[in-house]
Amino acid sequence: MKRSKINQVIKDMEQLIKKHGFEMPPFASWTTEDWGKAGHEYDEIRDNKLGWDITDFGLGKFEEVGFSLFTIRNGNQKMKEKYKKPYAEKLLMLYEGQTAAMHYHVSKMEDIINRGGNDVYITVYNGTKEETMLDTEVEVCSDGKREMVSAGTKVRLRPGQSITITPYMYHDFIVPETGGPVLLGEVSMCNDDDNDNYFYDKAVGRFPAVEEDEKPYRRLCNEYPDVE
Repeated sequence: MKRSKINQVIKDMEQLIKKHGFEMPPFASWTTEDWGKAGHEYDEIRDNKLGWDITDFGLGKFEEVGFSLFTIRNGNQKMKEKYKKPYAEKLLMLYEGQTAAMHYHVSKMEDIINRGGNDVYITVYNGTKEETMLDTEVEVCSDGKREMVSAGTKVRLRPGQSITITPYMYHDFIVPETGGPVLLGEVSMCNDDDNDNYFYDKAVGRFPAVEEDEKPYRRLCNEYPDVE
């Protein structure tokens, strides 16, 4: 992705967050210069990849498949003694007509909450340890309601509604072609993007390659400078 595109997406997400009255932590607005002054007292942000994140799933068609997000808090499965939080929290934005790739997690259970804007549809399937998709009924828990739905059901979340995604439950995100972007919240167990994302399409990746056509507006969570 071009840096100019990443910069614009982050600005759009900042506006959407502001529109829906969500206050962000101070490091959300840090510039490259601010990061250059941040010492080891901010290692939790670096080590746990807090902050801005953009993905096109390595497909190169962000407008169709991708999303932007901000990780507010997270533990660390590799550094449990140093970072003891067993939970994580994120905000995500998808534009109208945008989707996220089908995937599941092995370790993480998460709630996806529609925080405002458009509706979002989440397609659900049961998965297996062998990364196959089953044609069996899926147990769906949504805002205190538990029900069984057919494989491939697209669960609609209107603003304020949520769904619980359990381990091995394949899921995606689909936003309608009209109605504007959607702001989603995620409350989950520790997030480990390097080891706990299992995509149905094996060609899919997590972090995009960046083409530097202008200066970064915000640093992404995998771009923080090292500290001596």
